[in-house]
Amino acid sequence: MEIKRIWSIYFSPVGSTAKVANETASTLRGLIGCDLCRYEFTLPQARESFPELNENDLVVFATPTYAGRVPNVLLKYLETIVGNGALAIPVVTFGNRNYDNSLIELRDILENAGFHTIAGIASACQHSFSHTQNAGRPDVSDLTIAGGFADQVWMKGGSDGPISAKVKGNNPVGPYYTPRDREGNPLNILKVKVSTDPDLCTHCGICAKECPLGSIDLEDETIVSGPCMKCNRCVKYCPEQAKFFDAPNFIIHKEDLEERFSWPRKTPDLYI
Repeated sequence: MEIKRIWSIYFSPVGSTAKVANETASTLRGLIGCDLCRYEFTLPQARESFPELNENDLVVFATPTYAGRVPNVLLKYLETIVGNGALAIPVVTFGNRNYDNSLIELRDILENAGFHTIAGIASACQHSFSHTQNAGRPDVSDLTIAGGFADQVWMKGGSDGPISAKVKGNNPVGPYYTPRDREGNPLNILKVKVSTDPDLCTHCGICAKECPLGSIDLEDETIVSGPCMKCNRCVKYCPEQAKFFDAPNFIIHKEDLEERFSWPRKTPDLYI
């Protein structure tokens, strides 16, 4: 099979997932010597279409892990994508707790969409909720491993058979991870939305334009009229640091993640 294009296709609200996907794809492009294309579907308008792929494409397809699975807000869009026989490498990132079933779920989504998965990688990155958990990751070590993973995939070569990549996870994937407080009681953060400091907000509109769900009002950025996935993209992009999360359940969950799941440092899991 002749590979003519390498694709890096990803959903990456705060940029960590993009770094892993792009490093893997760039290394493959250097090894194969073909065109490199990128398609980011983080913003709503990008999820109105999808690249036209074929059997001569190799796609590095990446999403973050949310509660141990592929973000549920993406599932409807991912039902519309078409692989047309392209080779694919599913990639997931996670915040050092665990990726649970996200990698196997993404693999199955791609296989059902007409891709042929040949390998997979799960890479720990800085948690979008936290300034301290895995701060700065993916770092040089993580990206070096991602590049080495691409080398190993290339050395192995693709398969023309129907067998999908073997990765960790349950099938069926089961429920999402349930946040809990220090006494083990379930925490519900589904309805938590980002807050705005009115004294700092200058109504520049950046947060509304950058919201992956299009939920922040363009006329009044203090209004979140749709669902919030707590991705922290608006927090990161706000030039005045006016966006923040202060809901008690969210804070308890964030602190629990930082206290219980920051160590030991988890290295990327490679499936080749």
